[in-house]
Amino acid sequence: MKNFSKFYLLAFLILSDFMLYAQPGDEDGNGDLEGGDPPPAPINGKLVILTILGLIFAFYSIKKFRKQLS
Repeated sequence: MKNFSKFYLLAFLILSDFMLYAQPGDEDGNGDLEGGDPPPAPINGKLVILTILGLIFAFYSIKKFRKQLS
């Protein structure tokens, strides 16, 4: 049960991040689906953080694997 609640907490935090950065819809009132497109959302806002965390995880995994072989 403990792992189950941790999974739901992690899923909530990840999914709420997507909801917080979603773009609002462009409602003009007449229901025109082919209206002007909203400006594109930037995708590089958190790439630096993701890269740093990925490198830290890779070094940790390699260190753990090498320690396990010894």
